[in-house]
Amino acid sequence: MLLNDLINSTHWFSVEMTILKLYPEIKNVIEEYKKVFEKIKLMYPEPCEMEIVLTECEDNYDEEMTTYVDVSGRKLNEVESQSYALEFTEWKKWLGMKIANETVEKFTELEIISHCLYEMTFVDYEEDEIQEQFNSIKKIASEYKNLTEEERKDKTISFEKLIKQLKEKGSS
Repeated sequence: MLLNDLINSTHWFSVEMTILKLYPEIKNVIEEYKKVFEKIKLMYPEPCEMEIVLTECEDNYDEEMTTYVDVSGRKLNEVESQSYALEFTEWKKWLGMKIANETVEKFTELEIISHCLYEMTFVDYEEDEIQEQFNSIKKIASEYKNLTEEERKDKTISFEKLIKQLKEKGSS
């Protein structure tokens, strides 16, 4: 089953009720999700060698246990494929992705659509803006690769040092 099949077999009202239940914080921007849903319903899927995997995860962030659903991609035809981020993937490729069997077993169709819509719009509600952000990240990564070892040491800090600086800034 492709994401496109799920989307085309569903009406917005059902998706709206589900996505608001799963992500109540998006209530003020629900019209943006509706526009995206209507837009992708008109798109033709592009075959993709990835499948969509939804995984329920627990996180102990700030010593408070929370659960969330991770949406990721996994290469087809690979026994031990790693997990891939999908938020910068073109929407027509999303539509052409199969839904992993374990995802279909654990989530309803409306939950799958809702979590995918949320992930598809994580960066922006416009596909052009998403690609612009992705190109910006690729440019920064390319510039970093071209730095000398000395420039890298001078212009970057460790994750641990960043966290320490943020905590110090937050407490002041």
